[in-house]
Amino acid sequence: MSEPAPAKDGNAPVELVVGGADLVVTMDGGREVAGGWVAIDHGVVAGIGRTGSEPPARRTLDASGCVVTPGLINTHHHIFQNLTRAFAPASRSRLFGWAKTLYPHWALVDEEAVYLSAFVGLAELALSGCTTTTDHLYLHPKGAGDLLAAEVKAAQELGFRFHPTRGSMSVSEEEGGLPPKVLCEDEDAILVASENAVAKYHDPSPGAMLRVALAPCSVFSVSRRLMSETAELAERLDVRLHTHLAEDTDEDAYCLEKYNCRPVELFEELGWMTPRSWVAHCVHPDASEVRRLGAAQVGVAHCPSSNLILAAGLAPVAELLAAGAPVGLGCDGSASADSASLWLEARTAMLLARYRSGDASFGAREALELATLGGAACLGRRGELGVLRPGAAGDLVCWKLEGTAFAGALSDPVEALLRCGPLSAWHTVVGGKNLVEEGRLLHPALADRLKRHKAASARIQGFPQQPAQGTG
Repeated sequence: MSEPAPAKDGNAPVELVVGGADLVVTMDGGREVAGGWVAIDHGVVAGIGRTGSEPPARRTLDASGCVVTPGLINTHHHIFQNLTRAFAPASRSRLFGWAKTLYPHWALVDEEAVYLSAFVGLAELALSGCTTTTDHLYLHPKGAGDLLAAEVKAAQELGFRFHPTRGSMSVSEEEGGLPPKVLCEDEDAILVASENAVAKYHDPSPGAMLRVALAPCSVFSVSRRLMSETAELAERLDVRLHTHLAEDTDEDAYCLEKYNCRPVELFEELGWMTPRSWVAHCVHPDASEVRRLGAAQVGVAHCPSSNLILAAGLAPVAELLAAGAPVGLGCDGSASADSASLWLEARTAMLLARYRSGDASFGAREALELATLGGAACLGRRGELGVLRPGAAGDLVCWKLEGTAFAGALSDPVEALLRCGPLSAWHTVVGGKNLVEEGRLLHPALADRLKRHKAASARIQGFPQQPAQGTG
């Protein structure tokens, strides 16, 4: 049965109907609609129903041969890192060695490079079915310009729903931290910049396209003071908190040596054990720490590809979920995961959950829940994102399950969605606006941005600049 749309004047058509789908997976109490449609009006879902009951619409989008899902949500990323993707000198290192190899290159970023990395990175995410992403931009080299403004500009040009964070590093290697001095900021300046970023960009209203969180990078790159005062600032400004936590055994050793406690203990001591917080990775909490994180409703961004590439280990996802912690998915930086595909992260999360537990009951629907409902919970947007129901954000993805990869996959299209592939989005819609149509990004500037991105990447990696090509 069709769900009623919000009241409208007369019989005015809705903005968009996505129709003719093989299946609409709403993530709303497990509801799935075979042969379905989704109507979007004024940027929100206006109704869902079976083919033949569609309302009149100003625009339609053909979803034949497709499974329709809510837009996927990326809960942890460092988009600037696509400027150093698959960087060979760091490719055989674990977290600390990898970071130290790349820090000198990242010190060369500027507004142009961050803008280009954001444009290209967000385009890549849209093509993977992602409609909302956060970004942990934790480096702000002196003289680099306003890097947060640069990536916000890219998101607004593309029409992407964006949750950037004002990240920071303040404790250099000389002072017992990990990053070099050139990438560290004064802590008073960080707190001022954090408050200014919220004032300038954060939109707390329902349906917001832009929200800001505060995000000191990690316990090995900022001080206890900055962590605790940032938590106090977030409480006062009513914004969310984000950081890395329990990512690697080297982090455990660092905290035990420097603070005589484990990372989760320090996190709690500094005022971060709150539902306002969500953390990246959380690979190495012990059983009591898992229980404490769950009891406090701290969200976890599970980053399976990055954890595998950096040999960090396997996060205890099932245990965190059982303890009550919201768990979403994250691509992590494009210099560790190297790919920014939410589809790939969902599939990998499904496989790792089965491998880690030996339990084959964790399937595509459970992985899709991490990528949608779990991500919305991490970002503080339960009921608004990651679900298709009247009043929720009009963000959805059409996945075309046709061709050789899906030949014979007839019994369950949701399982086929993640078990078969590889797969990219056929259509990606954000707030009722098409970003990707028939597998192609609609924004006309992508080729230009890719060309400029390649030049910026070559500069940052230290490759010689290529001479401009003549035209004849």
